[in-house]
Amino acid sequence: MVEAVIAIDTTTSIRTDKKFVHKVDKSLIPTCNILGVNIAAIDMTWLLDFTEKHIKELSGDYMCVSNVHTTVTSFEDKSYCDIQNGGIMAIPDGGPLSTVGQKRGFKNMKRTTGPSYMGEILRISVQKGYRHYFYGSSEETLKKLYALLQHDYPGLQIAGMYSPPFRPLTEEEDRIIAEQINETDPDFVWVGLGAPKQERWMAEHQGKIRGFMVGVGAGFDYFAGNISRAPEWMQKNNLEWVYRLFQDPKRLFGRYWHTNTKFIWNAVVRGK
Repeated sequence: MVEAVIAIDTTTSIRTDKKFVHKVDKSLIPTCNILGVNIAAIDMTWLLDFTEKHIKELSGDYMCVSNVHTTVTSFEDKSYCDIQNGGIMAIPDGGPLSTVGQKRGFKNMKRTTGPSYMGEILRISVQKGYRHYFYGSSEETLKKLYALLQHDYPGLQIAGMYSPPFRPLTEEEDRIIAEQINETDPDFVWVGLGAPKQERWMAEHQGKIRGFMVGVGAGFDYFAGNISRAPEWMQKNNLEWVYRLFQDPKRLFGRYWHTNTKFIWNAVVRGK
C-alpha cells in the first residue's frame, strides 16, 4: 500500500501519491513559456538570492537546467515537459532561451548556466556552511572532482559521492542509496547524469531526497577538468554550443542539427 504522504522533515517539501507540494511559492518566480516549458525569467543574481533565502525549504525539490535540447525534447514529449515544469523552476541555461525571453518582454532574463550556478554556490559554501552530495558520472571523474574541489574550495563540506551503474537500479538499490544520501544531510544534491536521465531521476525522487537537487549535466566534467568551458566571450554571445560541438562533434552534431532547427522554427518563427 502506498502512503499518501511521505514527510522528509518539518522544514522540507512533502510528496503525495498524486502531486508534489512546493514549500516555496512558485508564483514568486517570473517565467516565460517557451515551447510549453515555463523557463524562469531571471538572472544569476536573482537566482543566488532566491537560493540563499529558501535553501531549507528547497530540500526535497529539484531545479532543471534547461537548454535548447531539453526544451525541444519537452515540446515533443509531454511526460518530459511535465518533469521540466514539475520542479521549483527551470533556469535558462541555453542562451537562445534567454534571447527569446527578452524578445517576449522579459528584459531581465539572462542566460543562467548550471555550471556557473554550481560554481557560485561552491564559492560561498564554506561561509554559508552548505553541504554537498554528488550523484552521477564515473568513479574516476568523481575522484578527480573530489580532489579538485578540495584544492579549489578549502574547507568545502562534501557530504558524499556516488557513481550509479549504467544499468537501472533495482527498487531495493534505489531505496538504499536514497537513504544513504539522506543520512549525509546535504543542502545540495548535484546530479550529473545528463539529460533527460537526470531530470527523470530528480522527478522520481522529488520529496524523497533530503537536499536541493540540481541537474548540472556536464558540470561534473567541467569541475573535474575533463573538459573545458568556452571562453567568456563565446559564453556571452551564445556561442558555447559551437565550442562544445568542436569538442565532441560525433555526439553533438546530430543533436544540434535536430534540436536547433526545430527550436528556430517553433520558438522563433512560430512564437510557441
